Amino acid sequence: MVFKRLLGSLGVGGPTVDTVLDPGAALPGGALTGQVHLKGGDADFDIEHITLELVARVEAEHSEGESEGVVAFDRFTIGDGFRLAEGEVRSAPFAVMLPWETPVTELYGQGLGIVLGVRTELSVAGAKDKGDLDQLTVGPLPVQEAILEALGQLGFGFRSADLEYGRIGGAGQQLPFYQEIELTPAPQYAQAVNEIELTFLANPGGMEVVLEADKRGGFFSEGHDALTRFTVSHDGAGHQDWNTIVDGWIRQLVEHRASYSSHATYGHGGPHTGSHGGHYGHDEHHGGHRSGPGMGTAVAAGAAGLAVGVVGGMVAAEVVDEVGDFFEGDEEEEG
Repeated sequence: MVFKRLLGSLGVGGPTVDTVLDPGAALPGGALTGQVHLKGGDADFDIEHITLELVARVEAEHSEGESEGVVAFDRFTIGDGFRLAEGEVRSAPFAVMLPWETPVTELYGQGLGIVLGVRTELSVAGAKDKGDLDQLTVGPLPVQEAILEALGQLGFGFRSADLEYGRIGGAGQQLPFYQEIELTPAPQYAQAVNEIELTFLANPGGMEVVLEADKRGGFFSEGHDALTRFTVSHDGAGHQDWNTIVDGWIRQLVEHRASYSSHATYGHGGPHTGSHGGHYGHDEHHGGHRSGPGMGTAVAAGAAGLAVGVVGGMVAAEVVDEVGDFFEGDEEEEG
């Protein structure tokens, strides 16, 4: 999706900017490539810099309830110090590296309801304008896909996904928000938990996998929130028995919920995963661990994994609505 906008701060006759991302989903920690197309206005302009800003639609909880807003989580300068002549057409290719914790927006081509964007800012002779905003699609890393696939194979189903403003205590989180994927339990765990919440915190050396179980049909009251965390490597993702590894994680999590203790419990995470588990509370979580329904997306679990089918076509329609709201209202909400 591409939007072309006149630089309003420069008035009629100013240059236009049109950013086009290369096709295909980017990966967390991987390259985001594309081109910024510029067209000169009715006069020569001195371009001070071209900046790309990564933005996300994020939920925040506070004393008055829950709200949504736009959060910028990285910026890149891709061009500076040149003159754009009257009517000149110029393109600036770019390749920037996404943060490792960049949220995943799709799985097996199915949208998860997460809305990310790339906003292009042009600074011209002291005047700045957010001239272009494009939807950003991010796919899972191999180890993320393997874990989600294993959950699907074990019988868990996708309920929703959202971005929560705040930090998870005890984790090496870098961004000011984290992605939370809510899963319906597999039949063998349905009597023990009503929901499993999953968060990936990737980094160059590996990834933290944070799990939480909702045992009572509502989130635990304050003082009883607990997280179980495991660490995995990026290497050898295709050579692990992820069904066994992930099932071990879930069993450990369920045991933690059944016999809650404030002491950390450590267990296996499968071969070569370097895993360790323990309880970690929420820090700066803006009102505790209470996720909303997000996009209300329902992706049925089946033999091929979590993203086998989409119920009622909810993904496509609702994501389009959300993207439209995001692109039209981001400047008002960013504050």
